[in-house]
Amino acid sequence: MKVGKVSESVLKRSVLKPIRKRRKEMLSGTGVGGDCAIFALSSGEAIVTCMQEGRLMLPEYSGRLGNRAEVNPVPVTIPGQEEVKRVGEEQPDRTPAKTLEQLVVKTMNNLAVSGAEAVGIQLTLLLPTHMEEPDIKSIMQEAEVLAEKYEIQIMGGQTRITELLSDVMVVLTGYGKVSVDRVPLSGVKSGMDIVVSKWIGLEGTFMLAREHRESLLSRYPAYLVEEAESFHKYLSVGAEARVAMVQGVAAMHDASEGGIFAALWELAEAAGVGMTVDMKALPLRQETVEVCEHCNRNPYELLSGGSLVMAASDGQALVEALETAGIPATLVGHTTDTKDRILLNGEEVRYMDRPRTDEIYKCV
Repeated sequence: MKVGKVSESVLKRSVLKPIRKRRKEMLSGTGVGGDCAIFALSSGEAIVTCMQEGRLMLPEYSGRLGNRAEVNPVPVTIPGQEEVKRVGEEQPDRTPAKTLEQLVVKTMNNLAVSGAEAVGIQLTLLLPTHMEEPDIKSIMQEAEVLAEKYEIQIMGGQTRITELLSDVMVVLTGYGKVSVDRVPLSGVKSGMDIVVSKWIGLEGTFMLAREHRESLLSRYPAYLVEEAESFHKYLSVGAEARVAMVQGVAAMHDASEGGIFAALWELAEAAGVGMTVDMKALPLRQETVEVCEHCNRNPYELLSGGSLVMAASDGQALVEALETAGIPATLVGHTTDTKDRILLNGEEVRYMDRPRTDEIYKCV
């Protein structure tokens, strides 16, 4: 199988199909496009929980990077580590490392999309044998800084050394709370507007710019590359989710792995509707265009953390409310009463494909 999320067909056939609902408390759980489990309490509140995992990028505080290391940490090279080639491939699959803040923000985004206030996280560290106690302490100190920044509690977890790994793997379990009557269970109907916040491809652009900094600087001015590297500051969608909840949004889905195309498909699939989307309306930063062109990536299928896809009865009112709150937003299309997911590009009309492997995993 390919690196990244399993395909939608495998997910439906072999992961979701065997699961049966057996608890009445469950308001929402497994499904395409659903990242959180929501279960009701007798108090009228609901607990929302979700999980994220990733290969951790560790900071390298070397003189050659100066202060940049504190903002854009680079991967630690493990002596003796060899790339593993698969049959038929010239280069290995590459799972990009993420910062701890990326993983924390993604966890909080999942909770926000479910209408929940984030309360805390459980943090599981799976560590290779070359790690030492100061390394563990450093990770936990960073985790506590992030917990203070985002006003959440580190609630526990596990710390385990394993000889099966050469990199640090992190598993986060997020917990939030929401009133049962405010749980945004999908109320998407045909004829609703589709709104996208900020810009697509933000997270992938930041990661590619960080990884290919030197080659990008040989082609583009420093200010463009530095701006692309700074896109990590846009990754939270909590603010737009709160505005959307007040506006009575019908459904929300944070664009992440698979890019904006995957997010749009999953929103429609979860609601059982079709949609028509104007590709030229999809908000795209020039830095993303340049970085993707240089790195040979498709920005529409690139990791898009930081962008929220919303369905609403009055999309223009939602756009205006978001912009009043200082959040860029764009009306990009509408839902339909068919199963067709259509992309318009000028006079060209084509159908969306099922989500594919994210462009961030493409070998370079």
